[in-house]
Amino acid sequence: MVELAEKPHLLQPDPEKLNRWLQERGQPPFRARQVKKWLFEKRVTGFQEMTDLPRKLRDELADHFELWTTQVVRHQQASDGTEKLLLQLADGGRIECVLLRDGIRRSICISSQVGCAMGCVFCASGLDGVERNLTSGEILEQMLRLQHLLEPEERLSHIVMMGMGEPLANLNQVLDALDEASSSTGLGISARRITISTVGLPEAMDRLTRTVPRYHLAVSLHAPNDALRDQLVPINRRIGIQRVIAAADRYFDASGRRLTFEYVLLADINDRPEHAQQLASLLRGRPALLNVIPYNLVPGLPYRTPLTSAVQRFREILEQAGLVIKFRQRKGDQIAAACGQLRRITPASQKQ
Repeated sequence: MVELAEKPHLLQPDPEKLNRWLQERGQPPFRARQVKKWLFEKRVTGFQEMTDLPRKLRDELADHFELWTTQVVRHQQASDGTEKLLLQLADGGRIECVLLRDGIRRSICISSQVGCAMGCVFCASGLDGVERNLTSGEILEQMLRLQHLLEPEERLSHIVMMGMGEPLANLNQVLDALDEASSSTGLGISARRITISTVGLPEAMDRLTRTVPRYHLAVSLHAPNDALRDQLVPINRRIGIQRVIAAADRYFDASGRRLTFEYVLLADINDRPEHAQQLASLLRGRPALLNVIPYNLVPGLPYRTPLTSAVQRFREILEQAGLVIKFRQRKGDQIAAACGQLRRITPASQKQ
């Protein structure tokens, strides 16, 4: 585990850490439950706000533990209700995370790494490679930072591990954070409302299948064949699309949860009728949702959003093949918070 703060990070999951510390000071066990309730339910920003704890204990907690290891460098809001935070970590690294509002849903998109090593050619998150994995405490801290943006009557409803990084390349820390987020003493978000996204790492997918097959799994395909996927998702050269599909099938068999396959639609690259037909053939017969995402522009990259006519034709072919499909509604693109737009350093063109 990477310990970045001088003091222990209170949000780094360890069921016994706080209990031991309180016991050493002669405090009753229920104090730990009080602290967690203040953090996860009452959305406090500091120990002094935990008013049902003795003042001396609050002071000691502040002296011994670090509550926040990140700083909010930038907070952006879009007219569609989307909000994005650029956070600076204790070692100077930077990540982005997003709050999405859609009807009564309040979803948060969380990063798992500083940067990304997967190299998807159209994605901003991997432009500078990967710096390091995030700790589970840093992952949880994003969740709480975003929760603080909500109005008192609003509640988080969904978590998607679809921010910067490849979650399955940091599986231990991601699962520790999600255990806390789904706990009744944590954020209390049902595992049915938590999604882990992956570009497709079969060994890690199989490990998830063996250990915790309770979350939704979203697999990013972006191409219907190996030749094209090798170009768009370079790690595919070492894996192959059939191994990814097979690992996804095994996860479904173990979890019973409908799979999601993601497909970013790039103009004149993977949006042609033959691509739709190949994709339909690849996924036909599987109890899965195909989530099609018309490309969100990234400054400095040459890719374009398909024409409306191309998107419509692509959709018609998939529907005629009987696939269950959803074309993702674009949200947050005016603040570069949409799918594929998160990055470590805010480009000059997005500074306002």
